Amino acid sequence: MKSLSRRISVAALGTVAVLTLAACSEPAASDAEQTGTAASGDAQTLTVYTSEPQAKIDALVAAFTEETGIDVEVFRAGTGDLTARIEAERTTGTIGADVLLAADAPTFEGYKAEGLLQQYTPADVDALNPDVVDPDGFYVGTRIIPTVIAYNTAAVDAPPTSWKDLADPKYLGKITLPNPDVSGAAAFNTAVWLSTPELGESWLEALAANEPVVAESNGPVGQAVAAGTQPVGIVVDYLVRELAAKGSPIGLAYPTDGIPYISQPAGIFTDSDAAEAARKFVDFLVSKQGQELAVEQQYLPVRGDVGTPDGAPALSELALLTPDLQKITQIQDEAVRKFNGLVG
Repeated sequence: MKSLSRRISVAALGTVAVLTLAACSEPAASDAEQTGTAASGDAQTLTVYTSEPQAKIDALVAAFTEETGIDVEVFRAGTGDLTARIEAERTTGTIGADVLLAADAPTFEGYKAEGLLQQYTPADVDALNPDVVDPDGFYVGTRIIPTVIAYNTAAVDAPPTSWKDLADPKYLGKITLPNPDVSGAAAFNTAVWLSTPELGESWLEALAANEPVVAESNGPVGQAVAAGTQPVGIVVDYLVRELAAKGSPIGLAYPTDGIPYISQPAGIFTDSDAAEAARKFVDFLVSKQGQELAVEQQYLPVRGDVGTPDGAPALSELALLTPDLQKITQIQDEAVRKFNGLVG
């Protein structure tokens, strides 16, 4: 039987209308929000499609342009909107981007299988966490973004510490999580949960029985927990650190029964006409300089020589789930359909 869970708007959650802390997979930006970063008029122009929050991609592009002199134009949207745009462009002609920097590896696995990505191994690849490097060389992860359990510290005395805890009936109506139709991270997480033997469909059914509120993306989830309108949330970890640093009463727990994570991969489209600039951009993303910027932006890095954000654990301390990406790619669409059938 379908749960009576509620899908509600950001306004109904009591969240702030302008979300400066939007997650890696937000709804599409308007034309006015799509930005380019100016550099020298003689510099080659690179086009990047990304699901990075606007302020973060602006800072990243500014640092890259200062380092290389290469002009960058950015189209920013949620992962679902990006893939829809790419599909429309494929249908009518040529993909308008040189580089895709987006949430989940299964998206890149699909594009790799369809021949849409160039092979490129970034410079200094041996310094990177091997789990984020495509062994076939078509894409590379650029930051580790775990999904965690967030809680309002003023409303929750004994916070949940595992996914199984969230199936407890005491959390009826108290949980919020992002929409997997919009958020690439949420779609990926759903497939990982369903493929994890200790969780699986029975756990997802129990979670759905607690009638979680489905927010549009990770940003509204974090805001709802920080505001106390929903005391518990399933959300990417960096948003919790950002909100806590601004004084919000919010904490997080890295689930003891396994932590799904996305790696925000970057790949170069096959038909890019700025391939050299694109390779430099990918190199910069995973370089020591680029990863130091990622840490400043509250991300866990993909290399071990740049530290971690204040208050964040080392990767070695986390029970990260690293499933077979080909399997996740095969089951992700069906996993999202199952989620929607349970949490309608």
